[in-house]
Amino acid sequence: MRNEEKVPYVVTGKSFTAVAVNCAAKAGEWIKSRLGQFKKLSTKSSMHDLVTEVDKGAEVMIRKLIMTHFPHHEILGEESVEPGRDASQRALEQAQKAEYLWIIDPLDGTTNFVHGFPYFSVSIALAHKGEVIVGVVYDPIRDELFVAEKGKGAYVHGAPMEVAKESELADSLIASGFPTERERALPLNLAGIQALAPQVRNIRTSGSAALHMAYVAAGRLTGFWELNLNAWDLAAGSLLIAESGGRLTDTHGNPYHLAVRDIVGTNGHIHDAMINVLKEAKAQG
Repeated sequence: MRNEEKVPYVVTGKSFTAVAVNCAAKAGEWIKSRLGQFKKLSTKSSMHDLVTEVDKGAEVMIRKLIMTHFPHHEILGEESVEPGRDASQRALEQAQKAEYLWIIDPLDGTTNFVHGFPYFSVSIALAHKGEVIVGVVYDPIRDELFVAEKGKGAYVHGAPMEVAKESELADSLIASGFPTERERALPLNLAGIQALAPQVRNIRTSGSAALHMAYVAAGRLTGFWELNLNAWDLAAGSLLIAESGGRLTDTHGNPYHLAVRDIVGTNGHIHDAMINVLKEAKAQG
């Protein structure tokens, strides 16, 4: 964390960040108001990949708000892409040609939302020529807004965030998830959990990649990894971690970019050790 950036961050004007914050807050409050009241539950790529009319309605809301301010920008949203890994990759390849690309997950943690488990979020990022320059993750249940701007730090409740200080796996609280892709990603992720669990303080699997990454940025988790995620799961959180002093790579240690799907995000200190454990367990993807 830069020494000169110790004052609370305040969003002003109609900047990119202000629009992202406004979109996340409005969509999040609407999602919260619909908790326990959704009417239609559908599956996408598998029985574990859920979607409701709330996901779709929140994306429409965010799209309209963004286009009001930036009508010439492109938008990549989860609910506007066909299910499956190949469709996601094609959509990203097409969208990346845009100079300004908004990348949104209107409801990250739909399964939690469906069951009333209070751990889900709105994730909104803006990329300029392929580089994420704004990242916002909003937790409407706790009314926590995590926000980052490229080169300006990352903040929660207006206060600067810093990653955790643990330097050893044995002292670390880490998180992961259970991928919806059951043939390749799930067995590999389970192998990673089995390999890491004896070596860390504990593991959490709470069901929202965006919030897990925000928690790494805030120092609440030491690290996070998961396989077969999409750009909308990762883009906002990637900037939160980077601007909080952490590190985000693919599971082989290569730099993060929007097409990366298998990721490790940490405070930096335990990063190489985590990757080595995944490598030894043949769980890198």
